[in-house]
Amino acid sequence: MTESIAIRLRGLSRHFGDVVAVDRVDLDVVDGEFLTLLGPSGSGKTTVLRMIAGFERPDAGSIELAGVDVTQVPPYGRDVNTVFQDYALFPHMSVLENVEYGLRVKKVPKVERADRARAALDSVRLSGYEERSPSQLSGGQRQRVALARALVNRPKVLLLDEPLGALDLKLREQMQVELKEIQREVGITFVFVTHDQDEALTMSDRIAVFNNGRIEQLGTPTDVYEHPATAFVAGFVGTSNLLDPAAAQLVLGRSGTWSVRPEKILVHVGDAPVPDGHHRLNGTVREVVYVGMSTRFVVDLATGGSLMAVRQNTDASHDLSHLRGQTVCLSWDPQYEYQVADPT
Repeated sequence: MTESIAIRLRGLSRHFGDVVAVDRVDLDVVDGEFLTLLGPSGSGKTTVLRMIAGFERPDAGSIELAGVDVTQVPPYGRDVNTVFQDYALFPHMSVLENVEYGLRVKKVPKVERADRARAALDSVRLSGYEERSPSQLSGGQRQRVALARALVNRPKVLLLDEPLGALDLKLREQMQVELKEIQREVGITFVFVTHDQDEALTMSDRIAVFNNGRIEQLGTPTDVYEHPATAFVAGFVGTSNLLDPAAAQLVLGRSGTWSVRPEKILVHVGDAPVPDGHHRLNGTVREVVYVGMSTRFVVDLATGGSLMAVRQNTDASHDLSHLRGQTVCLSWDPQYEYQVADPT
């Protein structure tokens, strides 16, 4: 069965003076998926979102929603809603009135808009909060009210512009899980913008990694993390060790630039055996960093350069600082090394 396309972008470009913010982007967003636009500041992800919403007009290219060209259609004529980081709730209105507001503007009858608003609040797990004011809510609850206000209009596509950025770390992690669950339950296409790699990996069906106005890689979280297509993706999505052509020839006996994730590298101390078939390198531990669930090692190699390795803290004692300055052997299975496009 052919997948239905909710959003189709072709040759989309946007310039701000001499700055090319978006450079000929092609992208299909499947109906009902959670797609994340991931990239650093200035990479073009937010400008693409704003063009889909109609807040920015492209200099070239086209935007289709459900097969209809909306490139020149104003925001109010597009079947999309946008949720921003600042929530933009009306402080003088109750939660229910905030959610009803868009329906009131559309002159939906009072009983129907109340029913739809209550259903939207139920979908974001805020039943019973209808009469509270925004000031009585936590940051996560205010974010869910903003989400309900967008969902109540029953858009085909929901656009989310870094909506969790203002939350503290623990609440943000909780909302990541809740937001994905809500999206799965309501079945609406979500296009989510973030610069947070962990957020993208946690929530997305697919990730479009942006750099310099273009998509460097599009794929599932597993594909993007485990099989980075370029040196930029390998370095931006998580942490990766990059072996340049000279190091790759020396260590792997291969040409090109290669990526190895730190958690794939084993650290062998003393006479600990190295698995058969592993690449192996000797080095000196320069730094040991305890980060709770794991410990990071920076190892200066005897051949020159350095690699980072990560070990999960599964033993009773997690203090491995005594390894600083010691000679160790690093090894990894060749199946975990991937060739990437050279940095440009």
